[in-house]
Amino acid sequence: MSTTEPTHPPGPETWAEVHASAEFKQLRKRLRNFVFPMTVLFLAWYLLYVVLADYAHGFMSTKVIGNINIGLVFGLLQFVSTFLITWLYVRYANRKLDPIADKIREDIEGGAQ
Repeated sequence: MSTTEPTHPPGPETWAEVHASAEFKQLRKRLRNFVFPMTVLFLAWYLLYVVLADYAHGFMSTKVIGNINIGLVFGLLQFVSTFLITWLYVRYANRKLDPIADKIREDIEGGAQ
């Protein structure tokens, strides 16, 4: 059992200050700079797959190796791209987002004690 006194969560005033702070604005801007372009890129890639599957039957049914065709390869690449985006996000967050978030957290927790 811990011998330290429990801390109370920050109040609405603290959250309003954090939301208005330069660090929080920078954090949101960096998050948006990654999320929005990556979302557009992924949706365009997915839409291309769907459009090709619907309108380019001949191309998508082209055999690559044995019974594996381009449609199957593109479908599997959807999973690969999802894992790639996840890996890129984790890498980006560790380098660009987490240091700012940690500073904000330290400021809040330091002020709450």
